[in-house]
Amino acid sequence: MMYKFFLFLAINFGALLLGGLFTGKGVPSAWYSQLDKAPWTPPGWVFGFAWTTIMIAFAFFMMYALDDFKHKRLLLSLFILQWIFNVLWNPLFFYFHQTGLSLIVILILTVILIALFILSWKIMSWKVLLISPYIVWLIIASSLNAYIFLKN
Repeated sequence: MMYKFFLFLAINFGALLLGGLFTGKGVPSAWYSQLDKAPWTPPGWVFGFAWTTIMIAFAFFMMYALDDFKHKRLLLSLFILQWIFNVLWNPLFFYFHQTGLSLIVILILTVILIALFILSWKIMSWKVLLISPYIVWLIIASSLNAYIFLKN
């Protein structure tokens, strides 16, 4: 069973790595540092800590979900969709500076994770809570993205 955890952990961190390739200097970049950001924007180190925690918890969730879900095709389709939208956000925001389009992408990503949560609720019992950090972070990140879109 643990091989599933490590497989999903590698896939999850692969998404972060791939997205990071398009981030460039990201948070310390001249473009990002000059933006009018939300007053609740956390310090830069929080982003790395949050994503590490999220991806570990999500790998555990997927490990359990593969055993618990009867409709594995639906589960894996939602997983692939979230992976694509997760990777897509970085280049749109940091490389192309498309704050509006990146907001749409992160909102779609949030809806995908909420749908996965709702579909898993009755099937997985308490284990569904493993995707809660991801959803909470996406809501925060969406608000940060929306603020930047509206104020810049």
